[in-house]
Amino acid sequence: MHEIVEFVVGIAREFGYLGIFIMMFLESTFFPFPSEVAMIPAGILASKGEMNLALAIFVGTSGSLFGALFNYFLARKYGRVGVLKFGKYFFFNEEKLAKMENFFLQHGSFSTFISRLIPGVRQLVSLPAGLSCMNLGKFSLYTTLGAGLWVTVLALFGYFIGENDEYLHQIVLGTLGVMLLATLLYVYVNKRAK
Repeated sequence: MHEIVEFVVGIAREFGYLGIFIMMFLESTFFPFPSEVAMIPAGILASKGEMNLALAIFVGTSGSLFGALFNYFLARKYGRVGVLKFGKYFFFNEEKLAKMENFFLQHGSFSTFISRLIPGVRQLVSLPAGLSCMNLGKFSLYTTLGAGLWVTVLALFGYFIGENDEYLHQIVLGTLGVMLLATLLYVYVNKRAK
């Protein structure tokens, strides 16, 4: 595990802020790229004085926003047919789009904030937002707030573990576990309310 962490941190070190932006951009589109790979190593580098933590968080959040805007405008311009035609190259099909649309309908425009905290959903909720022509300002605001929160949590994890990166695997799993529990609790409470 230590070697893997060192490899990933080395990539972040080599490509710097541009690498963070690109990785977070990809994470917010169709590409199945985990944000943990970009932001936790950025936090580790910040703890060693090799990166500025605030700037890394800003760049990561910006990458997430631009990736989400890519999906938003793709959906808005080309509609369902275009999204499905493009998405098939990334294992995205009509069933997944229908699930995203249902999620968006159930939770409204605020879902663009909620979804940034849910693994597997954060990348795709921009599509129904674009298909429904959600207000761009509101979409950008909610996306930035949600992405900023997630990016900050990941970067701070990296920062505080610093050179104790042997705990990285456990921390990432623990974070995902907490997010999963929070999501399940949210879904349960929402169903009870209905």
